[in-house]
Amino acid sequence: MKAYMVFDIGGTYIKYAVMNEQGMKLEGGKVPTPQEGLEIFLQKVSDIVTQYQQSYTFQGIALSSPGAVDVKSGYIGGASAIPYIHGIPMTDLIKERTGLDVSIENDANCAALAEGWLGAAKERDYYICIVIGTGIGGSIVMNQTILRGASLHGGEFGYMIMGDPLNNPMRSIWSQVASTNALVQEVERRKSLDKGSLDGEKVFRMAAEGDTIANECITIFYKKLAAGIYNIKYALDPEKILIGGGISKRPEVIEGINQELKRLKDDISTLAISVEACQFDNDANLIGALFHYLNRK
Repeated sequence: MKAYMVFDIGGTYIKYAVMNEQGMKLEGGKVPTPQEGLEIFLQKVSDIVTQYQQSYTFQGIALSSPGAVDVKSGYIGGASAIPYIHGIPMTDLIKERTGLDVSIENDANCAALAEGWLGAAKERDYYICIVIGTGIGGSIVMNQTILRGASLHGGEFGYMIMGDPLNNPMRSIWSQVASTNALVQEVERRKSLDKGSLDGEKVFRMAAEGDTIANECITIFYKKLAAGIYNIKYALDPEKILIGGGISKRPEVIEGINQELKRLKDDISTLAISVEACQFDNDANLIGALFHYLNRK
């Protein structure tokens, strides 16, 4: 049986798994992401690989990483909660430590690839994933290939300007007005609560208990999400649009967005637009990283 070591590098934890060619996790776990710097990080990864090499012969290592990942050079551009991983040849450094072949892909792209391989977009040629959280990101997938864009910003839907472009447009990008973070901050503002006193789960619980302001803000939240999804559908016309992020696990969110999308259909806008939740959650990045490794060109 062929085995692969797979890592999902996050700001808080490094998740890892031993996986087979079918995307099945055989063993795994997580460790806190080192804050001390690159050397400690590389040693941690190497130690995990060495530990499992006592039981498995690995074909290679697959990495999921935040940032603007250059999959060919192995460099990670952009910024993230782990500053020391940026601007270095990550794949080369890990290969030097382990002697194994290494691939790397952006974490949001990994999540999207997982859905096309084994999840909600299986057997679809052209689909989009929109990840809603602190901001809004995502991926465009065509024929099992990520559409990266000239500057590796393909799928960065959160930068779409949703408000008045003549009046401070960057204050109205989609991430700022329709993310889970934006919803939480609006409820805090309207209820005169301290910043950081709420989170998404609390806001939805308040709404379920009948809080008028929470319910009003959630309705507006759905409308703003639907407006962005409408734009994406008409610009790119994918076969399927998937919603990811922790909030997508709430059935009422998917239903609420779809209700608002139905209201956008009229004599001019005739497309029937709808969204579905991503199938995978915690293991999505691991599954997608392995798929990327197995299908590199």
